[in-house]
Amino acid sequence: MDKQGRIERGRKRVRAYLAGELVADTTRPLLVWEKPFYPQYYIPAADVRASLVATGTGDGEVLDVVVERGKAAGAARRFPDAPDPLLRDAVRLDFAAMDEWLEEDEPIYVHPRDPYSRVDILASSRHVRVEIDGVTVADSRAPRILFETGLPPRFYLPLPDLRLDLLRSSDTQTHCPYKGTATYWSVEVNGRVHPDLVWTYRTPLPESQKIAGLACFYNEKVDLFVDGVREAT
Repeated sequence: MDKQGRIERGRKRVRAYLAGELVADTTRPLLVWEKPFYPQYYIPAADVRASLVATGTGDGEVLDVVVERGKAAGAARRFPDAPDPLLRDAVRLDFAAMDEWLEEDEPIYVHPRDPYSRVDILASSRHVRVEIDGVTVADSRAPRILFETGLPPRFYLPLPDLRLDLLRSSDTQTHCPYKGTATYWSVEVNGRVHPDLVWTYRTPLPESQKIAGLACFYNEKVDLFVDGVREAT
């Protein structure tokens, strides 16, 4: 389902902080799908605690977010002429410009969670084998398969089932609102390094603990066989 343009009232308490100070605190956030993949939070103007200082116009009215100990330039927007009346008295805070976001009393990362997305992690006995340039780099009969709405299944494998001698440490990290912070390895095969091909969540968020310490390859960047059948890319 393409959710772009959808607007609905959320039920969670949402707070945003900047420089340790409360910017917004609401129990009536708006979830707005500016893109179909995930929503943004819009906060009712009455629930914004920071000062908002107009700094220009463009895509809506652009505002600086100002607290006693800091400022986030251009980090808020208002849309007083929006077609939907719900948006006319709401403020969109740039997610990355805030230092911390909470849903109820738990931090969230990267962007708000989509209430229509689901992550299921299931133990499996399927035989998973990974090849790179004709070399088997992983072979496991104990994967955890992660099913996430709208994405291909991901096969998380125990580290002993990988050719650890072929892994090379990487400084890359990525962040997921459902799983947490991932760290990466590159893989060296036949003298060629394939960068950032494998990742792991060493300390995943509570709802994704079943993949803690397991390793996953990009299906689309390797030859991945499940029960002897090569997965389509």
